[in-house]
Amino acid sequence: CETCSKEEAKYRCPRCMKYSCSLLCVKKHKLALSCNGVRDKTAFISVNEFTDLNLLSDYRFLEDVGRTADAAARHCIVHSPATKRLLYCLRNKARGCNIELKTLPVGFTKRRENSTTFNSMENKFYWHLKLVFPHCHAEYTLKGVPDDKTLADILKPYIDPVESDPVVCQRLKIYTASPQSDVRILMKIENRSRNSIRYNELDASRSLLDNLKGKVIIEYPTLFVVLKTLKNDMVVLGQDGSEPAENSDSESSSLSSVEEGEIRDSS
Repeated sequence: CETCSKEEAKYRCPRCMKYSCSLLCVKKHKLALSCNGVRDKTAFISVNEFTDLNLLSDYRFLEDVGRTADAAARHCIVHSPATKRLLYCLRNKARGCNIELKTLPVGFTKRRENSTTFNSMENKFYWHLKLVFPHCHAEYTLKGVPDDKTLADILKPYIDPVESDPVVCQRLKIYTASPQSDVRILMKIENRSRNSIRYNELDASRSLLDNLKGKVIIEYPTLFVVLKTLKNDMVVLGQDGSEPAENSDSESSSLSSVEEGEIRDSS
């Protein structure tokens, strides 16, 4: 057992392939690794390892996608006037803040889980927000984040050595042990081709709203927290939108595996 290292393993997680000996250890490994235990149907498989079973799995996956899309198109919520008014209001308010907010059809994961709202009395967005820590393979979802909150305050419960939760701090110890000056917050630039993924660097001292201005957002913001001292596979554009120098070690090639999995999942 890879959790307790005491008993003989009886189970293997379809998601992360970790061995466990009991239900208790299964629950512990899911909690520790934020693993849902569901097999990743979109995981990459090399041509040499591709079998007829993988082909059948892909075929069934495409059938499921087709059925889900058809059911979403027929769903009454899609044609509900209240839903259309709500989405129109969100997009209109975002446009007033110089944010291009795009929504997906019902049935997409991001559309289903998005909880972003706009408070007319306060004239403020409360965003659904996802934080991704690629160096630790960790993701956290936040709900109701006010748009006037700075990114530094948003990250404090996760990477601040003093204010962060002990469990989260242990999992993100690479970040908590690093100086705050080494932390970079990136956001993927939408509407680019798959072979030309690029990121914008955000200012942690400014509010979430200020950082989102002039950006295209699909459903809700996803922020990637990386460290300057560690190599990552994300190309960051300059402030003027120019490509980085080719010999830059900290801003290298394409896209991280975390983001790749997210794109395939939302598709």
